[in-house]
Amino acid sequence: MAQSDNRRPEGQAMPRMSDVATMAGVSLGTVSNALNHPDRLSPVTLKRIRRVIKELGFVRNGAAQSLARGISNTIGFVIIDLSNSFFLDMSRGAEQAAAEAGFSLILANSDMDMARQDSHLDLFDQQRTAGVLLAPLPGLFSGLERARQHGQPVVLLNAAPQQAGDYCAVLTNNEHGGYLAARHLIEQGCRQLAFCGNIDALPPIRQRYSGAVRAVAQTNGAVRLELIPTPEVQVGDGLRVGHQVVEREPALRPDGIIAGADLLAAGIVQTILSQSDLRFPEDVSIIGYDDNRSAWNALIPLSTLAQPGLEMGRLAAQSLIDEITARDHRHRQIVLEPQLVVRDSSRRLAKT
Repeated sequence: MAQSDNRRPEGQAMPRMSDVATMAGVSLGTVSNALNHPDRLSPVTLKRIRRVIKELGFVRNGAAQSLARGISNTIGFVIIDLSNSFFLDMSRGAEQAAAEAGFSLILANSDMDMARQDSHLDLFDQQRTAGVLLAPLPGLFSGLERARQHGQPVVLLNAAPQQAGDYCAVLTNNEHGGYLAARHLIEQGCRQLAFCGNIDALPPIRQRYSGAVRAVAQTNGAVRLELIPTPEVQVGDGLRVGHQVVEREPALRPDGIIAGADLLAAGIVQTILSQSDLRFPEDVSIIGYDDNRSAWNALIPLSTLAQPGLEMGRLAAQSLIDEITARDHRHRQIVLEPQLVVRDSSRRLAKT
């Protein structure tokens, strides 16, 4: 005998509270009490209403409830790239902080696409979420401004607001991270460095490059630094950079590479190992950025700059919830420090 799965034929309307009330033989107010204040009903009435709800497949409309009450307990989070575990850590931290404060988190991935980012922001605005966390793509944030114009609080992660005081923001000290990366390679004996990344379109990468420039400047000419630009900072970009390095004459080849992101570094390592006899770190050392999972699972364990993604997510969610709930909220920027993580890809000198 076939069992009913409560699926509605295509085109059939969703059941409403009035349908539940009619079938159960009670008033709309009694159905509302069953959903929101079950302690006010007798066990018999409550059981009958719940049986009808199950039979009809009724689902309460949370969005409509939020609109009716003028409040919501849902936070939206738009993330630039879920393939990067740094952003996954952000979402975990944000979800933990939101849950502790009684909020739910909805995650959306812009996947490096500005149109998708704005579409997600518009959707959260239409759904009247309590606020939005945004790890944005660089550029003009048209959807972001529309959300703010409609009174929706927004907190930025891994990006500074275009004007101080516009938004709360949580980010890391990328300039200092680039400095630490270059200093580490210099201390390992590297004298011809290359920085790889898109410094024109990606502000965090540009800041990391500035830090590397500062570190090299302190050597008074003993170390050289070149820039190898890439369209993005993905594995494919790294594969192409690795090919360029392999094709060079030995005297023109960098002995130390700073990659703007771990995925970029992983691609460089893959090409160099597969297309040459160069060894890591004896012939060339490399360091990435983010402490992405790829840094742990690369062909050679990657040295990197670890960003506190979990803490960033927690602090950003806490800042957003404060803006949602506090009357005296003031915007602030929180800057966290990256940590140098040394692994086999750059460790030339033994510890003393």
